[in-house]
Amino acid sequence: MSVLISLLIGLVFGCGLIVSGMGNPAKVLAFLDLAGDWDPSLALVMTGAIAVGLAAFRIAGRLPTSLRGKPLQMPTARQIDRRLLVGSALFGIGWGLAGICPGPALVLLGTGAAKGFVFVLAMLAGMAIFTAFERLSRARQAQSDAGK
Repeated sequence: MSVLISLLIGLVFGCGLIVSGMGNPAKVLAFLDLAGDWDPSLALVMTGAIAVGLAAFRIAGRLPTSLRGKPLQMPTARQIDRRLLVGSALFGIGWGLAGICPGPALVLLGTGAAKGFVFVLAMLAGMAIFTAFERLSRARQAQSDAGK
């Protein structure tokens, strides 16, 4: 049943991306082009998403478990650090260059669009590179701690 619920939620999310135009890289790039023919419509989509997310986090923060009785794992980090800034900048650069982010990439992949396929492959490669660097960093830290 959990898989079915996840599938339905994913389908609703994907349909929302398509209806809002977020699955169209050209529309996203027009939103990001402040100096050119700017399309502000995605600002409304983002504002709506932020409002829904804010309400959901407020409600979830008061609950001991999820609606399915599972423990909630709310974010605990509150600091703006170098990792957050670099990650945000890389995400923004990629979004600005391609007009695609992970959710719409999966929608494009589902439609068979070559851009979606290329983006998802690049995203997976980036995740693998990040994981490799994290493992290397942890190994170096462990060696440093052992030498002290």
